[in-house]
Amino acid sequence: MTFVQIIDCKTSRFDDMDRLMDDWVETTKGKRTATHSLIGKDRSDGSHFIEIVEFPTYEDAMRNSNLPETDRIFREMVALCDEMPTFTDLDVVRDEQLLAATARKVFETMSAPGELPPLNDLFAEDVHDHAFVGEQDTIGLDAVRRDIEMWRSAFDFTFTIEDQITEGDLVCSRGTWTGTHRGDFLGIAATGRQATITGTIVFRCGPDGKIAESWWQYDRLGLMSQLGALDTLGT
Repeated sequence: MTFVQIIDCKTSRFDDMDRLMDDWVETTKGKRTATHSLIGKDRSDGSHFIEIVEFPTYEDAMRNSNLPETDRIFREMVALCDEMPTFTDLDVVRDEQLLAATARKVFETMSAPGELPPLNDLFAEDVHDHAFVGEQDTIGLDAVRRDIEMWRSAFDFTFTIEDQITEGDLVCSRGTWTGTHRGDFLGIAATGRQATITGTIVFRCGPDGKIAESWWQYDRLGLMSQLGALDTLGT
């Protein structure tokens, strides 16, 4: 996303405006170049609305504006406004996905050498973790910290993020974990073996930006196999 258009308007007929926007989304399906639209209401003035529309480029925005459907919707929107709306075109010079950055910081902190920090800047006190270790959920920052310490004492590891997607308060990361088995892990004594597994982790962030809930999906069987824990099952 490199270009944003801000539409500032006042209307006492927002319900009609909302239906008009639904009409535009439906009629421009397969043609529009806008990738994201957000509408906010002024808390101090219930008739004041701002729409922020994202486009990959300025040229894409211009193609979108030239659609016949966009022109019709614009004329109908003006009729619903109490006064002429204003438009501001912005080239994006910084686009920071803050929740995604929090997720990356978690993986960096988990794998960093040295003492593990308190983690209270990353996780909520009542964080609910779904099956990071074993089959039981872990609840509370202290318990999550103990789980992380268990992994750190068992492995020297790194985590590489391959893809990351954010949607609302959720961040989904797909990545590769590579570790060397240096200590006891779930009853398995250190083997010195190196293991590599892939996984998908979803974090739900609270209003303060800290992680409130997490889901870990990774190749547990593949990890145990690489550690040699399954070698005796076939004998």
